[in-house]
Amino acid sequence: MMRGIDDSAQAVYRLMLTDHQLDAKGLADKLGLAEGQVRAALDQLADLRLLRPAEDVPGEPPGGLRPVDPRVGLPALLRYYESVQQRAQLEFERRQAEITTMLAQFRDESANEDARLERLIGMATVQARMEELVGAVRDELLTFSPGGAQSAASLQASRRDNEALLARGVTMRTVYLDSVRKDRATVQHAEWLTGLGCEVRTVPALPLRMLVIDRRVALVPIDPANTLKGAVQISSPGVLTALVSLFEQTWSDATPFGAPRERDEQGLTRQEQELLRLLGQGYTDEAAGKHLGLSLRTTRRMMADLMDRLGARSRFEAGLLAGRRGWL
Repeated sequence: MMRGIDDSAQAVYRLMLTDHQLDAKGLADKLGLAEGQVRAALDQLADLRLLRPAEDVPGEPPGGLRPVDPRVGLPALLRYYESVQQRAQLEFERRQAEITTMLAQFRDESANEDARLERLIGMATVQARMEELVGAVRDELLTFSPGGAQSAASLQASRRDNEALLARGVTMRTVYLDSVRKDRATVQHAEWLTGLGCEVRTVPALPLRMLVIDRRVALVPIDPANTLKGAVQISSPGVLTALVSLFEQTWSDATPFGAPRERDEQGLTRQEQELLRLLGQGYTDEAAGKHLGLSLRTTRRMMADLMDRLGARSRFEAGLLAGRRGWL
């Protein structure tokens, strides 16, 4: 659901109604606001359909944004909120039905002794179970490793187990984030792994941290957004089939480690495409960066570069121009 209109956005909207030729700096100077606050306000107003591209306004030269007449925009905004509320209710009812169905399926599976779900609370418990399961791998180990680069000490500590598994002939496939390609320690570790026979690929973003052992048991976080809460050990055949399918689909789209990151016909890397997609979905810079395994500074630098390439003055305008150019 879209946000309401905060004080800064109201002030910007009122001023633009009287002087719509002002750019972000001009608005900031007149209102005594930071330019960043004004750009955020412009994004908010555009989200709320209270601004539109200048080229859509008859008689206006292209470039920039123009305010929508409040006699049109505000009633439309009210109707929009009403429709959002209705859609939210329908979505809630749909989700409720899905969850009810899933619970019924899990109850049915729980009657089968082969279907098990075990919660592991605390990182010490998770680590101990992980070591136990990895030590028992017979044929195959599949892993998703989100979160960006790991410390050199952590990578070094995992070497002995990885070396022992590969020496036993275990097939190992690991998917990292594209962001690790810029971390020297992780690059060296990945090169060492591939030298021993492990296959390593990267993608812009991963849905969760995951470990699948011999396609018979998996470990996933209780909360993918906070792995400190613990993990769930899964040995339900149906759920494992879905997790392996997710891995294989991600693997087929991933870039082999060592291969250069390709750019599309627009000159965008897949990481840049994913950043635009996430921001288009309403992610903040911080949340998008976390999803991509990037620092906030790197995320903002990437977004500033994309805005510069698009010739955009706000994130909303960047999204608009990116869509028009086929970047999304």
